[in-house]
Amino acid sequence: MTSVLSYRLRRAADLLRAGAVLAHPTEAVWGLACLPGDAAAVARICELKQRDPGKGLLLVADSVERLAPLLAALPPARRDALLASWPGPVSWVIPDTEFAPDWVRGRHPSVAVRVSDHPLTAQLCRAVGSCLVSTSANPAGREPARSQYQAQRYFGAAVNYYLPGRLGGRTQPSRICDALSGDILRPG
Repeated sequence: MTSVLSYRLRRAADLLRAGAVLAHPTEAVWGLACLPGDAAAVARICELKQRDPGKGLLLVADSVERLAPLLAALPPARRDALLASWPGPVSWVIPDTEFAPDWVRGRHPSVAVRVSDHPLTAQLCRAVGSCLVSTSANPAGREPARSQYQAQRYFGAAVNYYLPGRLGGRTQPSRICDALSGDILRPG
């Protein structure tokens, strides 16, 4: 890891721990991120996006181990399906009442999670030692940002830090599936 990247990751991690909202590249689009345990930061993301907090938000992780408590309750065949898709562009909605805070789940008894295969996203999770709230960097109804410039045009100084980097080369946001049934909730 270059010293510039290392510095940027440390800065981003320090800001996240202090309650910041940051923008960063993901697999297909720029995302907004914060720590899931920070209710005020999650509320700021919803406000920035003009998103109903009741809809809930997705969590990204750098490893399956970080999601182990959530995966433990799944039937083995369903858990195997999730594991076969990660790391990668599939998010799974998993029944949950304890792993993610209420302000992340919204009005749902479940949480959407993904183990990211985007190197910078994974490094950011490792740097803070946590999953991250992750949602596309765009106000509701607008196209997701596909560049740092576009994210900055949407949010300007309202986002605390823009972590420079490249998108992961995908053209569509992650597919979202139901972990119990396998049904596709949003194609990818």
